[in-house]
Amino acid sequence: MICRTLPGFQRVALLVASDIDALCACKILQALFHCDQIQYTLVPVKGWQDLGTAFLEHKEQIKLLIKQDDDLGVPSYDDIFRDEDDEEGDDSGNESDEGSEPSGKRRRYDEGAVERRIDRQRAKREWEARRREILFDYEQYEYHGTSAAMMFFELALVMTKDTKDMLWWAVIGLTDQWVHDKITHMKYVTDIAIMQRHVSRHNHRNEDGENSLSIDCMRISFEYDLRLTLYQHWSLYESICNSCYTSCNFKLWTLNGQKKLQEFLADMGLPLKQVRQKFHSMDMSIKENLRDVIEESSNKYGMKDIRIQTFGVHFGFKNRFLASDMVHATAALLESTEKDESDSDNFIKALDSLSRSNLERLHAGIDLAKKKLIAVQQTVASCICTNLILSQGPFLYCFLMEGTPDVKLFSKPMALTLLCKYLLKAFVHSTRNKRCKLLPLIMAAPKDVEKGTVIVVGIPPESETSDKKNFFGRAFEKAAESTSSRTLHDHFDTSIIELKTEDRSKFLDALITLLS
Repeated sequence: MICRTLPGFQRVALLVASDIDALCACKILQALFHCDQIQYTLVPVKGWQDLGTAFLEHKEQIKLLIKQDDDLGVPSYDDIFRDEDDEEGDDSGNESDEGSEPSGKRRRYDEGAVERRIDRQRAKREWEARRREILFDYEQYEYHGTSAAMMFFELALVMTKDTKDMLWWAVIGLTDQWVHDKITHMKYVTDIAIMQRHVSRHNHRNEDGENSLSIDCMRISFEYDLRLTLYQHWSLYESICNSCYTSCNFKLWTLNGQKKLQEFLADMGLPLKQVRQKFHSMDMSIKENLRDVIEESSNKYGMKDIRIQTFGVHFGFKNRFLASDMVHATAALLESTEKDESDSDNFIKALDSLSRSNLERLHAGIDLAKKKLIAVQQTVASCICTNLILSQGPFLYCFLMEGTPDVKLFSKPMALTLLCKYLLKAFVHSTRNKRCKLLPLIMAAPKDVEKGTVIVVGIPPESETSDKKNFFGRAFEKAAESTSSRTLHDHFDTSIIELKTEDRSKFLDALITLLS
């Protein structure tokens, strides 16, 4: 996210990436600046680069908001930029001084000036070589640091303007990083502990307030809840079938997996009638101990981390949501393909769904998220059962053909990335090939049939100890450059590109050669 105050206007320009963390950061800034209205304009990534160049050309002050604990390896300013004007001024100054000397001494001074110029040129070449090396090391991998929403919440805290709504948006921003597998488990647990302290502080502050008893009150609580997606707004059975964690562990795309699921439900002692109906309609006696019962049975089936640290919220006395529910609902609204609406309309709807005054829109997002998760699960099962995942040597590759069910949904970057990560987990659980389990995955899907483009996503290998660093951004750039492939690097994540369909073969061949 880039933030700039526009001179002469009571406005702030925000360049926001299309993910939920950035949306939450946007909401926090909106509340911080008391902005009731937002004018949205779709700006490609090239626009971000042009803006950054303009900042430098006009010598505007640029500040990076980074946590000191994050080891992001951002190069220092002096290693990347140098002021050429001073050097040219020194040269012209020396030449003008030499011009006033007697002719007998000019040759000796000229020789000294030439030597100094050669030394400066040599130093400049060494600096530029060092600069290229530093930039290559910095840009070689793509990875995520602390949530932007968390950063802006802590900024509001320093300004003593933090509110409970801002805190909840910061929690959602952090949860987005976990849901979409952007940070390590250790980073997530560390940041959860930080947010837990803020939640305790806010809850203690409002303990005796009248707001805690009002019908529109907001209560945030730390939870040790289940890794079952949207289960409180779905049936337990559908949530288990469409959650990546349980689906991959049971291998639900196989008959043995379906049989194992039935055994799991029997082991819990839950009647099928209860399991298949909406969660809010289940007997209270079952819901009271449901988490403990599921955890106990999950341990027997090798799912020892079925529960995860997270947060929940109550809006009034009726509406309860987990932070992951908010992430899935907002993401579904942001990339909705159900109506022919523009990206800007979807952006505003997704932004509005984060406000507790727009619960109807949030519930609509949850319904869209259910459809999306079902589509993801069915596509994963289809790809595994029909052997659409191919080993290309240094990486795995899967292409969704035009005409595949729900292929329009996967023309969106977040949806395709979610499918890609889900598919790789499922493949690792199902394959017996040890080498293939260590390979990254590249996935492509039709983007725009009329323009003849596909969207391509690359993710690193599936590993519990992975540092979540993605090297495909630089690889895509090099492969496109070497083959003159027509690509569009128009996403904040460099590991997501758009590519002309007819260039796909030579682009993949170049990637194979590059990564072998």
